[in-house]
Amino acid sequence: MKLAYTTSPGRGDMDLVLARVAERLEGQGLRVLGVVQINSACADDRPCDMDVKVLPDGPLIRISQTLGTQSRGCRLDPQGLEQAVGETAARLASGGDVLLVNKFGKQEAEGRGFRDVIAEALAADMAVIVGVNGLNLPKFLEFCGDMATRLPAEVDAIAGWADAALAPVPEDA
Repeated sequence: MKLAYTTSPGRGDMDLVLARVAERLEGQGLRVLGVVQINSACADDRPCDMDVKVLPDGPLIRISQTLGTQSRGCRLDPQGLEQAVGETAARLASGGDVLLVNKFGKQEAEGRGFRDVIAEALAADMAVIVGVNGLNLPKFLEFCGDMATRLPAEVDAIAGWADAALAPVPEDA
């Protein structure tokens, strides 16, 4: 199974690393599918807006909702996320080399979100790279068992893993 994940303690760090990984792999001529997250700073001390770019060429989809200044709840817009999942699933039907999922979050931990897309990409023998935060790591590990490789949140390490995962297996003589 060609499945790897990465975690990063810094807020937004993983998003930047995975966006750079996508650029690097696309630059190598690989067909990269999935999503990368783009956070846009907001004025007035509001939390950032969260968008995902569906790879390789868009669209850009807002996955956060504005809940008001006193709100402390989850800002994820489930409809926006499901739109991104649907766009990714449609592209998966045409084939790809790598699936990049910015986050195995609460939706995936509960059996929704990108969970089925991840499974479909693995069944198609694609390399799959997933960002996971510490809160959802136990559910991710439950989902994949001991089949995933943990990688540091470094572009070279993640791109190197993808190169190795996609390298042709030599035939025994």
